[in-house]
Amino acid sequence: MFEIDKEKCIHCGQCIRDCSAKALEFNDEKIPVINEDKCFKCQHCLAVCPTGALSVCGKKPENSDKIYSQDPEMILNLIKSRRSYRHYKAQNLDTERMNKLKNMLNWVPTGCNFHKLHFAFIDDIEVMNQFRDHVNNKILNALTKKPVQAIIDKFNKNLKSFLNGDDVIFRGAPHMLVVSTPLNAPCHNVDPMIALSYFELYAQSMNIGTCWCGFAQFCMMVMPELSEYLQIPKGYKASYVMLFGEPDIKYARTVQPEPFEIVSVKKGEFKKIGLKDKILRYFWNLK
Repeated sequence: MFEIDKEKCIHCGQCIRDCSAKALEFNDEKIPVINEDKCFKCQHCLAVCPTGALSVCGKKPENSDKIYSQDPEMILNLIKSRRSYRHYKAQNLDTERMNKLKNMLNWVPTGCNFHKLHFAFIDDIEVMNQFRDHVNNKILNALTKKPVQAIIDKFNKNLKSFLNGDDVIFRGAPHMLVVSTPLNAPCHNVDPMIALSYFELYAQSMNIGTCWCGFAQFCMMVMPELSEYLQIPKGYKASYVMLFGEPDIKYARTVQPEPFEIVSVKKGEFKKIGLKDKILRYFWNLK
């Protein structure tokens, strides 16, 4: 499904140059042609063509958005002002913003353009409350009536809060997003985190609060019925959970974090290291 409008093509070769799969080349007329066996449908050729002469995978250039310049200081301010929200209004997000959040996810990048992430939304607060009650009741039961050591290790310090009826895990959030990936995805460990990072920044640009939820992720691991409830496909791993909704708190300014260690690597020699250090490096890198 690769087409070239010969009247628009200026034979610049940018599509060929930018094809990371090396699936494109000029024919004798200096018109790009494709080897479909190599193409992995990234659509870089569609995006880079300066005259809109190229269509691929049934996608036509006139249906793409134009690219606009962004204010880098505003983007930086969005990054600086991002917060984890733990106070939400008990109401559904409006349909317009919810649909925008869902649609945006079609553009998140994945390794090798393996476009098979699965996003399970709880976009109705009544459904969220049912899910919340099921999980909280199971955790409370595992902490008190039928002790489960793994859950005790994870939540025992929050036992008093659970007994008080506090929503320790979900923080009263009206909505939740679970991103899952096939076990055979080439970048299954990082693709979901990239997707949620994009989701979070876009959400907060629309004044929607978000919170990365490790507690909920743990529950996904130890309660397999949750994956069935969320309609996560067989052979997929529920990778991480993000809470979101209309915030019930407003931040007035950015924080002032302690800086991370940032180094500028200098040109030098690759030194031989001892066996012990090699083993440690292997361990740290694979952990």
